[in-house]
Amino acid sequence: MEDLEPRDTRRDTDRLWAALVMVAALAFAASPLTSDGFSGFTPGQFPIPQVDPPVQPAGYAFAIWGLIYAWLIAGAGFGLLRRDTDPGWRAMRPALLVSLAIGAGWIPVANIAPVYATVLIWAMLLAAVVALLRAGTGDRAWLRTPVALYAGWLTAASCVALGLVLAGHGVLGPQVAALAMLALALAIALAVQGLRPDTPEYAAAVIWALVGVIVANAAPANVAVLALSGVGIALLAWQAWRGATRQ
Repeated sequence: MEDLEPRDTRRDTDRLWAALVMVAALAFAASPLTSDGFSGFTPGQFPIPQVDPPVQPAGYAFAIWGLIYAWLIAGAGFGLLRRDTDPGWRAMRPALLVSLAIGAGWIPVANIAPVYATVLIWAMLLAAVVALLRAGTGDRAWLRTPVALYAGWLTAASCVALGLVLAGHGVLGPQVAALAMLALALAIALAVQGLRPDTPEYAAAVIWALVGVIVANAAPANVAVLALSGVGIALLAWQAWRGATRQ
């Protein structure tokens, strides 16, 4: 009996974490519906209005959120029903819960305070990356893929937000801010993909954002931003392909 009680306690704890992640995923996905929604920072939210900032992807790119919301919910549901006590899921749940819980309240903050929203989205990113790195190697479609897509898009989104804040407050010009933040996003992405070579979905989400930046800067052509984005896509695609072929 003494040996069973600790195992029972751990089982209950695992189920609680799994349930909390499920609730957080649902709250996160519902946040656009329970708030005024968010379609990007508006120019008037900054002391220096940001009109067509070069750091920001084309609007269509943000549609990836629909896929991320749905897959996070599906993954959380699978984890709750089928992998509630699995060690490969257990390790990543606290970090994912933190990220999703912050995300559930992010939109109202973003609509009134871009600086605070930027701090929060970087916290979301950090927790999401920790969750990805701690995730087990099994259940790729249900565990690693949704977390990787989420962390990858947050990598781009957090750098975009910081670029807008820096340019919007006159710390950097819009062009310099765009180049600096694209370089930062690429550095983070290459590092994370290198640590998790078995999950190229992370790189795919960042590449999706970079393609959106290219579309937004194609006419008139912003050569520097286009070149850096193109190099970033090539490097991430090569790293993801190399990692996938070695598994």
